[in-house]
Amino acid sequence: MNKPFPLGRRQAIAATAALLAAARAATPRGAFAQSPAMPEVRKATLGYIALTDASPLIVAKEKGLFAKHGMPEVEVSKQASWGATRDNLVLGGGSGGIDGAHILTPMPYLMHTGRITQNGQPVPMAILARLNTNGQAISVAAKHAATGARLDASGLRRAVSADSKVAMTFRGGTHDLWIRYWLAAAGIDPDKEVQTIVVPPPQMVANMKVGTMDAFCVGEPWNDQLVNQKLGYTACVTGELWRDHPEKSFALRADFVERNPRATEALTAAVIEAQRWCDEPANKQEMCAIVGRRAWFNVPVADILARSQGNIDYGDGRKAQDSPLLMKFWRDHASYPFRSHDLWFLTEDIRWGVLPEGTDTAKLIGEVNREGVWRAAAARAGVPNAEVPSGTSRGRETFFDGKNFDPENPSAYLASLSIKKTAAA
Repeated sequence: MNKPFPLGRRQAIAATAALLAAARAATPRGAFAQSPAMPEVRKATLGYIALTDASPLIVAKEKGLFAKHGMPEVEVSKQASWGATRDNLVLGGGSGGIDGAHILTPMPYLMHTGRITQNGQPVPMAILARLNTNGQAISVAAKHAATGARLDASGLRRAVSADSKVAMTFRGGTHDLWIRYWLAAAGIDPDKEVQTIVVPPPQMVANMKVGTMDAFCVGEPWNDQLVNQKLGYTACVTGELWRDHPEKSFALRADFVERNPRATEALTAAVIEAQRWCDEPANKQEMCAIVGRRAWFNVPVADILARSQGNIDYGDGRKAQDSPLLMKFWRDHASYPFRSHDLWFLTEDIRWGVLPEGTDTAKLIGEVNREGVWRAAAARAGVPNAEVPSGTSRGRETFFDGKNFDPENPSAYLASLSIKKTAAA
């Protein structure tokens, strides 16, 4: 039998190169099997509440973006309330809870400091991305339509008392801060002249239906559903209070981040890709069809789509088409976690006594806000440099009542507010 002719060195190198090229060609796009960016783990459990601004996590799962970035076993798990989200984050993914979540931006800070955890035990947290800007609203019961309360809530003073119930979704969270700002700007003290109560987002409309509430602040689709069921009207969308305001965040337990830096970057990159997809007008119908499914929201697409497209029926005769105040997932740096925005949330929580005066906000933001991970994840996701902010502050912000927040001087902003409770809760 003839022996095979031995390959020369040059031929061997060429053959090896051809084999490697064939292997690369056979590897699915986005896989990182031989890459130094390969995640340390394949799985993470992420929580979400049935709100339109959870769409990036759901889309990242449905479109295979977590798998594309090397994490095919990511679970996106529905939470009953923000309190349940907190409790499951305290447990952690390894103990039957969750590793991260779609979350109200102040909550990771309140967990990190132990302000909302059992026995005041801190649970270190990390914010990796903002999930959206705008997209929330303040709704008023139909029985108060005659007050004319809209962006200016002063007409409501004639109709409410210390027994009136005004609902939000979590003490110290975004919805709590929006409705407090709205009331206080009209001279209504939310701690003395009404009762602020906590109601989970999916239960807002049902509670309004039985007449237990006078007004509420929540994200979509629940405000639009209220209007569609003719139970009340939208006084204002929160973008009217503060245009392009920050809202939800994508956050993980800090111990997950420290143990799994590459997996953290992979998760964030997948979320960023999903945000870019969700923000395309051509994808809105499909996005709403996905999240409206029984497995996710179990809500009719008609209750989600209109406001996602910027078409707002306020329910009191006012309508807006193609509103610039629609929920944004990517445009105008919606995804980037500006540190100046975190500072505003902390300042407002100091205003209302959720955080104590003297809180070292700079230290706290430095520990929780991981905007550096966002930048690395954006590069991994192929985001053009032109779409990446050059700094960590969006600068001075102006609110509907003329107040200004300068992140270089938050104490001046706090001093300018006439209604406040700056004492530890």
